[in-house]
Amino acid sequence: MKVRINGRPAVLDDGATLRDAVALTIGRELDDAGNPRDGRRLGVAVAVDADVVPRSNWGRTAVVDGTDIEILTAVQGG
Repeated sequence: MKVRINGRPAVLDDGATLRDAVALTIGRELDDAGNPRDGRRLGVAVAVDADVVPRSNWGRTAVVDGTDIEILTAVQGG
């Protein structure tokens, strides 16, 4: 299916969830709760069609054709 991730066209498998889209974008495996399997901090927030989706819902949030996904990464510094 065709979606937009951070304003760019992307293709996801049919049946993909928001967790799948995040994992693909950040290049890290996530567990069912959206936590990184490597144990490191994630620092990511996600919005679907301008609505923030809690991490606990990423694995339950189906992505459909035409969905607009924004993935924001926290950055530390001054």
